[in-house]
Amino acid sequence: MKHGIPVAWQRLNRMVTGGLLALIVIFNASALNADQRPTLLVMGDSLSAAYGIEQELGWVTLLAERLDGEAQVINASISGETTSGGAQRLASIIGQRQPDIVLLELGGNDGLRGLPPTQMRSNLASMIEQSQQAGADVLLLGIDIPPNYGQAYRDAFTSVFHSLADEYDVPLVPFLLEDIALNEQLMQDDGIHPTAEAQPIILDNVWPALEPLLDSVFQASAE
Repeated sequence: MKHGIPVAWQRLNRMVTGGLLALIVIFNASALNADQRPTLLVMGDSLSAAYGIEQELGWVTLLAERLDGEAQVINASISGETTSGGAQRLASIIGQRQPDIVLLELGGNDGLRGLPPTQMRSNLASMIEQSQQAGADVLLLGIDIPPNYGQAYRDAFTSVFHSLADEYDVPLVPFLLEDIALNEQLMQDDGIHPTAEAQPIILDNVWPALEPLLDSVFQASAE
């Protein structure tokens, strides 16, 4: 019996140690699986930064909820951001986050400030190229500006998104606020920013173009 007790403790110790090692492996595997989740990066302005509403009601948060943990969503949107500011920030963010998909929702503030569409195009082109060079797919989210800016400027502005989508072969949501912008009940008092009630519609506008990119990324990660 005197010799049996240490042997029993040794066996118990091996069992406990083995169990702990198994738990560590499981935890590490869980962490690895979490790290292997696709990463979506949203580079936008106030339309994606939930301006004027609760953050958790914004369409980017709703996107994360729809993905239900299958992908990590990083919202790097800043109210008032222009394409110039986004282009300056993107390289650092890509380096840190290494996204699989980049959603570009910028240009609205360029238009509202009357900045040259050629300048906006150059900035967006730079962001697309940076994203693609880092191995990320790009989804371009287009926007429009109020008619009081003149039809010639509006045409030049909106054509930027279509020409970029064609040149770089990236999917495009032509107008992020489709079925929203002309509905006063879905717009805040400033007439520029959508209400909380409009956020699910924005997500539904984005989803058909985003879903094929997600399917491709999920398939690649499973191989």
